[in-house]
Amino acid sequence: MPYKRNPMRSERCCSLARHLLSLTASPLHTAANQWLERTLDDTANRRIVIGEAFLTADVLLNTALNIIQGMVVYPKVIEKRILEELPFMATENVLMAMVKAGGDRQVCHEKLRVLAQEAGRQVKELGKTNDMLDRIQADEYFEPIHALVPDIINPSNFVGRAPQQVEKFVEEEIMPAIQKYAEHFTEGEQLNV
Repeated sequence: MPYKRNPMRSERCCSLARHLLSLTASPLHTAANQWLERTLDDTANRRIVIGEAFLTADVLLNTALNIIQGMVVYPKVIEKRILEELPFMATENVLMAMVKAGGDRQVCHEKLRVLAQEAGRQVKELGKTNDMLDRIQADEYFEPIHALVPDIINPSNFVGRAPQQVEKFVEEEIMPAIQKYAEHFTEGEQLNV
């Protein structure tokens, strides 16, 4: 497809990943048949599958690395897609803010449900943008929290501990593994496909 940036290499990664996953079946069948006994019926299997798995993983990782090194991120596209769904995801937070401000939970839930259905219709049936936030801001019932809505729908409120978890994982797992083999890495490797 003309609009894709790396279709052949990306599709090759998918194909190789599927093949790599399929290689686990043979050793699992062998393990199931051996019943934890050491027999020689796994020697051919082992010689073929282990080597093929490492070669497949190597090609898969090198191809993925080649794709990732040329990756371009479009923040405006990300922002647009987040804003398409975030207002619906934030309704629970709006509900909680209204209850804290003295609103009745059941009444608020029903008002949000009606507004969400109307906004959803605009998006799904008419192809318009998600106007859920505008509907909340226009509804007098939600006036006690109108000033809070921008903070309520801040995307960072919806990621939980993901940033800290990623930083911890990179620091404790990824970096030690990279540093252990740092002398084997070379800068600017080329992949010719």
